[in-house]
This record gives sequence, structure tokens and C-alpha cells, in this order.
Amino acid sequence: MNIIIAIIIFSIIILFHELGHFLLAKWNGIRVNEFCLGMGPTLAGFTRGETKYSLKLLPFGGACMMEGEDGESQDEKSFNSKSVLARISVVAAGPVFNFIMAWIFALIVVGIIGYDRPVLSGVMEGFPAEEAGLQAGDEIISMNGHRTHFYREVSLYSGFHPGEEVDLVYERDGKRYEVTLSPKLDEESGRELIGLSGRPLDREKGTVFQVVQNSFYEVRYWIWNTLESLRMLFTGKVGMKDLSGPVGLVKMMGDTYDNNQTYGGTGQAILSMVNFSIFLSANLGIMNLLPIPALDGGRLVFLVIEAIRRKKISPEKEGMVHFVGLMALMALMIFVMFNDIKNLL
Repeated sequence: MNIIIAIIIFSIIILFHELGHFLLAKWNGIRVNEFCLGMGPTLAGFTRGETKYSLKLLPFGGACMMEGEDGESQDEKSFNSKSVLARISVVAAGPVFNFIMAWIFALIVVGIIGYDRPVLSGVMEGFPAEEAGLQAGDEIISMNGHRTHFYREVSLYSGFHPGEEVDLVYERDGKRYEVTLSPKLDEESGRELIGLSGRPLDREKGTVFQVVQNSFYEVRYWIWNTLESLRMLFTGKVGMKDLSGPVGLVKMMGDTYDNNQTYGGTGQAILSMVNFSIFLSANLGIMNLLPIPALDGGRLVFLVIEAIRRKKISPEKEGMVHFVGLMALMALMIFVMFNDIKNLL
């Protein structure tokens, strides 16, 4: 059951990503030869107009196959026959649609359960926050210039910046104060802490405007989470062994679903999957924008270079770069899959 739920969620998110490419391609007069969900042999499909719509055997990935996208074509409706700005809009539409989907999911979650204001429930005795005079009821406004909208951001910032001195702005009774806190080692946990305590599971509901506003902040939170995780990976603060792929994500989703169903019922379990989908969709949007060959970000790099040079790059050379990038990504996916399987054993 967990695997089926995961496949459905992944399929919806990928389909929406490809829908972004599809709609902008149609808008710009580009012929879409095939719009499919999955990979491998075709299980079922039909043709309407100039486009074949199909479902593939392997329930991973999807594609919006445009005329002349990866090669030469003399067709006036081919991808490469359109202006560079039109092509940029088509390529960027996939990740943008992922962010739109993440916001839609966030709207559902925030509308139902509310949001966790960055308000302290207390401070830890003997730690810098207490020594600086912070107390329960104080609202954290920013940490080292990073604006906080949820208490989860306060916790996450400390996790992503362990041991760092923090310039903290907080609000009390309508007035704002600024303090600098230097983490102190907690011998029990072995972590360096500044001593803030909150209740991220305590949510409050707001007006329609606040729900819409905090839905954007929710997507921002997951985008920031992804970017900070990538920063830690590239700076060596986490290793390749810490990467998780589809197998690991399926297990994580399954555990989350089971725990929420056990303690909160089916409705709570479904809501947890919607919440998980915010992370997945925002994550897919960011990952696809990375300037890596074969990904949307890699294609955007070539298009931006073309816009600057005002001259097209050889399709053969670009195709070779994307092919090498695709092979590297496949190798990484195999590594991550085996790492997931090893962690499960």
C-alpha cells in the first residue's frame, strides 16, 4: 500500500512538472510529439491532434517530447525554430509548475492545520538565550538576517549552522530587540545550543489572507531547506552516504503514513502525505534548476549563453554535453539506490 501511495504522489508531481513544459510549448506554437508518464514500453495511449498521450511501463519519470528539442528539424513548429525567450519560458515552466504545485499543497495544509509562529515556549536554563534575557512569548524575527516565519525555521537554522554565533532579533510587547548569542555545549546531547525552546506542532489558524501568505512562506521554508542541504553537501558537512533517493523516500513516506494513521487516523495520514508532497515538489523544482547537463537548469544555461552571444550553440555539441550529464546522473542514481538499500538492511 505504501509503495502505491508513493507512486501516485511521485506521478502527480512529475506529471505537473511536465504539464508546465507542455502548456508553454503549446502556447509558443511548438509541436509536442508525445506527452507521457513513466518510462519504457508504452502500456496505453492515444493520439489527439499532433500529440500522442501515453502511459509507460515503469512508473518513474515522464516526458514532454517536443519536435526538434534534441536535434535538427526543419519544421516551423520545432523547438529550436522559436525565439530564445520562448524556449527559456518552456524549459523554466517545469520547475515553476513544481513551485505552483507546492504552493497548492501548502494552501491545503496551512488552511486545515494552520501554521507555527516562531514564538518561544521557554528557554533552556543555563544557556545563552536565558542569559540574554529571552523568555516565553518572545517572537523570533530573524537569525543572522534570515527572516523567520515559523518556529521550524528557528530549529532548522540551528541545525544547518551548528556552533555559529547568532545575531538574533526578537519581538516582545510590540518592541524589537537584538542580541548576539554564542552557542554553548550541551554535554547531554553533545550539541552546541543557544537554548531556545518552542512548540512547532502547535499551530494557529488565521484569516484567508494569512493562510495564503503563510502558504508562500511554507514553500519558501522547503526551498530554503533544500538549498541549505545542498550547501552542506557541497561544503562537505554531510557526505554522499547521507543522500537519499526514491527507495529511501518511499520508506520515509511509508513510515510517516503509518505513524500518522496509527495516532491520528486516515485523515491525518492523508494530510501528512499532502505535507510531504510540498517538500517533494519544491525539492524537484530546485533540483531541476541546478545548472547540471540534462536537467532543466543545464538547458537554461545553454539558452542564456545563446541569448548573450546572440548565436545558437551547435545542437550536436549541446546534445553531447547533455548525454554525458545524463550518464553521470544515472550513475549517481544507481549509487544512491544501493545506498538506500544498504541503509534498509
